[in-house]
Amino acid sequence: MKSGFILCLAGLMLTITSLHAQNFDKKEIISDLEFLYQSLEEAHYDLYAYTDKKEFTNNYLKIKRSITQDSLNLLQATSLFQQVISKANTGHAEIDLPVSAYRNYAMNGGTVFPLELAIEDGKAYIRKNFSNSNELKTGLEVVAIDDVEIQKVIDKIHPQLSAETPYFKNAKLEFWSFPRLYWQLFGQRDSFKIAILKEDKLIDIEVAAVDLISGFEMKRTEIISSDRFFKLYKNAAYVKPGNFSGDTKEYKAFIDSVFTELNNAKRSNLIVDLRNNAGGHNEFSDYLVSYFADKPFKWHSKFTLKSSSILKEQTRLNNDTTDLYFKKILEHENGVTYEYLFENYKPQNESARFKGDVYILINRHSYSMAAVTAAMIQDYKFATIVGEQTGDFPTLYASQFQYALPNTGIVVKVPKGYMIRPNATESREGVIPDIYIKDHLIDDNDEILDGLLKQIKEK
Repeated sequence: MKSGFILCLAGLMLTITSLHAQNFDKKEIISDLEFLYQSLEEAHYDLYAYTDKKEFTNNYLKIKRSITQDSLNLLQATSLFQQVISKANTGHAEIDLPVSAYRNYAMNGGTVFPLELAIEDGKAYIRKNFSNSNELKTGLEVVAIDDVEIQKVIDKIHPQLSAETPYFKNAKLEFWSFPRLYWQLFGQRDSFKIAILKEDKLIDIEVAAVDLISGFEMKRTEIISSDRFFKLYKNAAYVKPGNFSGDTKEYKAFIDSVFTELNNAKRSNLIVDLRNNAGGHNEFSDYLVSYFADKPFKWHSKFTLKSSSILKEQTRLNNDTTDLYFKKILEHENGVTYEYLFENYKPQNESARFKGDVYILINRHSYSMAAVTAAMIQDYKFATIVGEQTGDFPTLYASQFQYALPNTGIVVKVPKGYMIRPNATESREGVIPDIYIKDHLIDDNDEILDGLLKQIKEK
């Protein structure tokens, strides 16, 4: 997926080109900041689930007092508002990286930090090197940038990212990419002094920034992959279903073909890869699971929603209000939480189902419905979960919707629902694999898949 970040957003940019170079006066910024605070209290299912109200409010007031300039541009405003919403420590309450400002910067010859980083065990490692230095090898630890310890740099980036835990914030840092986030906070730099740890010795290396488009975006791949494919191994079959979104008919046709071919191939082991998966809608994930489930299932034990005036406004604008789900949103009073009941999903006919051993691959980049699906499979004992802990929680505040701030047009994403995993556990942690295999993003080796295939072979 070359230059995916820019190319996949090209259509979006056409609708917001008037924003990226615009400045907003102090009054407009403060007005939007106040609206953000008030709207979060109203629309978020439980804004203070993970952060004390006093702490959240004090952070908001501190940011409000910090606005002393007569005007701010879109990048500056977005960065400030991110620091407000991220204090809720809710992964689905977020403001994305300001892509229009980033694209404008790119189109005007912008440059970025030349290393992609992976954050593992509290340390930063080189994942990809886009510089002209051969000394910056993949896997080397980065200790400092321009004499600032790397952990202090990461600590400055974390307030721009919404997540329940530091582990999840680091995953999102990898997702958005360190060079992009470093630019957002520190602006354009012509060169960098990078301190690396090599053979237990600290070495300083001076490198130039790289062109944002030709030197970075065109040479990298996004962590999240929408690719779908099926592969047969000697002792197992492997399917990567892609994100749980897109054209429903195409997705179901792909899954149908996978299990037809799988049953014809007579493999006794199936590996389903939910790593680097953005999640999506349960209509997709349920259909996948129905091919190896041996009883009816549901992706939650309880699912509740909170109605609000903002949600109702967006529902009327963007959704089919004759649909029962959206109709219920409009029927309930503002501020009321209510349970929405979904029917159990039925397995496929026995003749079509796969009856061998199933393994589900997860990692820290198994997001949202991907993590929820893995937890459901684990709770129903449909398969064995393999890999590393997910960043996203399977019991979580989600069912995200969005609205724009009145003056800046910055898009705010908020969870309107709360879902509890099928085993009714409300513990605040990601999905814990049954078989733990560390997923190193600092090389091109696939430790999880290769490790599992070896275990299957040795059974």
